[in-house]
Amino acid sequence: MTTDTQPAVSISPSAVRRVAKILSSESQGTVLRISVEGGGCSGFQYKYDLVKDRLDDDYVIEKDGATVLIDTVSLPFMDGSEIDFVDDLIGQSFQIKNPNATAACGCGTSFSV
Repeated sequence: MTTDTQPAVSISPSAVRRVAKILSSESQGTVLRISVEGGGCSGFQYKYDLVKDRLDDDYVIEKDGATVLIDTVSLPFMDGSEIDFVDDLIGQSFQIKNPNATAACGCGTSFSV
C-alpha cells in the first residue's frame, strides 16, 4: 500500500536496474523486502530478503520491473532515504542513503539514529 501520508523512500535508477535484474531470474511474484533490525556495529542494520509474501500495510515501490517492500515498523527509520546500488572498486552493494542516521559503520550496512 502506498499513500501520500506515509514517509517517502525513493530508489535510484541504478538500484531499479539491479533489483529488476535480480527479480528477472527469480520465480514470478518474487520481490525485494528491505527491513531494519536491531544489531550491527552501529545499533541497527538493513536486511535484504527476496520474498513472495506482501502485507496489506507494506510500503511498496514499483518502477520499471523492480518491486521493493518496506514494512511499517522499518519505514519510520528509513523516512526520506534513497535506496541506491553502487558498483565501484571495493565491490557491488545496495546502500541506503538515510538522512536519519546519525552514525554509520564503515561497511554501510548498519547505522544509528
